[in-house]
Amino acid sequence: MKKEMSSFDVRSVVSEMASLEGAHIDKIFHWGAGNVLFRLNVQGDGKRELFFRDKKWLYLSPDRPETPETPTSFATFLRKYITNARIGKTVQAGFDRITVTDVLKSNSEYKLIFEMFGGGNVLLVLDGKIVNCLTHKTWRDRSTRPGEYYVMPKSRFNPLESSFEDFKNVFRSSESDTVRTLATVVNLGGQYSEEICKRSGVDKSRLSTEIDDDDIRKMYSSLEEIIGSVLGAGEPTVFRKDGEIIDVAPVDLRIYEDAESERVPAMSLAIDALMREMKETEEETYVDPEMEKLRKRIQKQTETVSEYRMESEDLKNRADAVYMEYQKINDLLTVLERKSKELTWEKLAEGARKIPFVTDIDPPKNTVSVGISGLKISLNYTKGIDANASDIYQKSKDIGEKSKRAEDALKESVAERDKKQKGFDKARALALNKVQPTKQFWFERYKWFITSSGKLVIAGRDAHSNDNIVKKHLKEKDVFVHADVHGAPSVILKEGSAATQEELREACTFALTQSKAWVAALMEGAAFWAYPDQVSKTPNPGEFVPRGAFIVRGKRNYEYHLKMELGIGEIDYQGAMKIMCGPVDLFKDSERYMVLNPGRGKSGRKSGDIAKDFRVPEEEISRILPPGDVEAVKKVWIERTDGQ
Repeated sequence: MKKEMSSFDVRSVVSEMASLEGAHIDKIFHWGAGNVLFRLNVQGDGKRELFFRDKKWLYLSPDRPETPETPTSFATFLRKYITNARIGKTVQAGFDRITVTDVLKSNSEYKLIFEMFGGGNVLLVLDGKIVNCLTHKTWRDRSTRPGEYYVMPKSRFNPLESSFEDFKNVFRSSESDTVRTLATVVNLGGQYSEEICKRSGVDKSRLSTEIDDDDIRKMYSSLEEIIGSVLGAGEPTVFRKDGEIIDVAPVDLRIYEDAESERVPAMSLAIDALMREMKETEEETYVDPEMEKLRKRIQKQTETVSEYRMESEDLKNRADAVYMEYQKINDLLTVLERKSKELTWEKLAEGARKIPFVTDIDPPKNTVSVGISGLKISLNYTKGIDANASDIYQKSKDIGEKSKRAEDALKESVAERDKKQKGFDKARALALNKVQPTKQFWFERYKWFITSSGKLVIAGRDAHSNDNIVKKHLKEKDVFVHADVHGAPSVILKEGSAATQEELREACTFALTQSKAWVAALMEGAAFWAYPDQVSKTPNPGEFVPRGAFIVRGKRNYEYHLKMELGIGEIDYQGAMKIMCGPVDLFKDSERYMVLNPGRGKSGRKSGDIAKDFRVPEEEISRILPPGDVEAVKKVWIERTDGQ
C-alpha cells in the first residue's frame, strides 16, 4: 500500500485547491500525532475541508473528519491569527512535496506552507519569518522554528520545466542503472521511474551510460505524456489487487495493467479512498497500549503460577521419596552426622562420595545430595530424616501459598482485561454505527429551506443573526418576509422578486412556523412580505428599534390562514443528501418525510428520535426544527433495497 504522496500527487491536489481561492478560513483543528484540518467557507459551495493527515497527506476531504472539542495550543494559535482570513493562490514549490498558500488578512499577507517530506510540517510565515509551525526542527542548512526565516529546502531537478537537453544532461550525469537514475537524479521517484521505463520500452536495469540518445528521447516523450495528463484534466485512478488498494495516482499507470483500476473525479477522492482503507487496516491491527501491557502481565503471571505449581509438586515428590527410602536415608544421615565430628571436611567428603547413591556433599554447609527415585535431593545431615522431610514439605507448602497468591493476582488481571475489552468493544461498535455528518453549506448557520422552484429561504436564529441576515444577505432582487408575531425571525427569500405566489406563501409559512406562534401551538396565523427598499433600521422620531428588529415602511403583502405545520424529510441539494424542514407541500413527492405539529407533551423535542430515523447527527436535526416541542403526526417511509 502507498506510504506517501508523490510530487505528481501534490501537483494534482494543488490544481484542485484552486477552487478554494477566495474562501475564508472558518475553523482550524489539530489532533493526534499530526492531523491538521482547515474548515473553509467557499462562496457558493458551502464548507470545504482541507485535511493534512499524519503530516504527509494533503487533500480536500469529501467528508468532515471527527475533530476534538478542545483545541490544542497550535490550533488556538492559528485560529487567533488567520480565522476569517481569505485564501489566495496555492502553488507547488518547484517539483518538491511542498505547497505554499497565500492567506490574506486586512493588513497582513501570510504564507501557509505544507511540507510532505522528512516527517512533515505546517508553517505559518509572515514577511519571510516563521510565525509558528507544527514541528520544530533544525538541519544543517535550515531551521523550522518560530522567529527564524523560512528557508526552502535545496531545490532538486524539476522535470516539469525541463527541456530535452536538460533531461538528457542530468540523465547522463549518473552512472547508476536507468530506473535509479530516473528516480533520484531526475527526481521522479520509484513509481514514475518504473512507469517511464514501461511506456518507453527501455530496459530499467541497463546502466544509464549504456542508454543512447534515441532511448533518452523515448523516455522524455513518456515523461511529457505523463506531465501533460497531470497538468491537464488528469485521470485520477485507484488501483486495487484482490480488492485492496495498492496505489493511487493522478494518471492511469501502465505498471498496474494487471490490477483493477477505478477512475475517480478528483485526486483528493482517490487519496480519501486510500485513507479510509488505511484507517480500517489500522483499526484491525491496532493494539491498545494498555491492553498490550495487560496481555504481557497476564502472560508473565500465568508462567509464574505454572512455575510455582511445578516447584511445589516437585518438592512434595522429593519429601515422599525420602520416606520411600527411609532406612537407607536414615542410615546415611546418622553416619555422616557422627563422622562429621571425627573427620576433616576433606576426609568426610572423600568417604561420602564412595557411597553409590550420594551425588555430592558440601561439608561447610552440612549438606549432602542423594539420587533416589530418579530425583536429586539435598539433605542436612545434622538433622534427622523426619526434620529433613518436614523442611521439604514446608517449602512445598510455602511455594503453594505463593502459587495461590499469584493465581489471585492473575484472576484480577484477567478481570481487568475483560472489563477493558468490553469497553473497547462497545466503543468500537458505537464508532462503527456512528452516523456521519452530511455536506455542510454556508446557509446552515441560519434556519433554511429550498422552495418548490429551487430558491433559497433563510431565517435568523436569534436577534444577532436577524441583524446579520438582513445586513449581509438582503439584496435588491430578494424579498423580506416576517410573521405578525413578536420576536419572529427575519426571513429572506433569495431572488424573491421573481418568485411565484406559491413560493411567497411557502416563505410566509416558514416565517410563521419558526416564530413563537409554534411554541404557543396556534392553529394558524398570518405573515407578510415586502421589498428590500421597504426595510430599514432607522426608527421614526421618538421610537427605538431593538437589536434584531427592523422597520418596514409601505405596503405589506399579507398571506392569511397559514397552517401551523411543517414537513421534515430528505432532499437532494447540489448532489448532496440533506435533511430539510419546511412547508409540508414541498415533500409530497419525497420517499421519506414526516409531518410535524407543535408538541403539547412534557417529553421535550424529538430531535434525537428524528435523527436516528434519518441516520444523521442529532445536531443537524435540532438546528432546523422550529422552537419548542414537536410532534410527528404523519410518517411516510419507503424502505430501500439497501436496507437504509
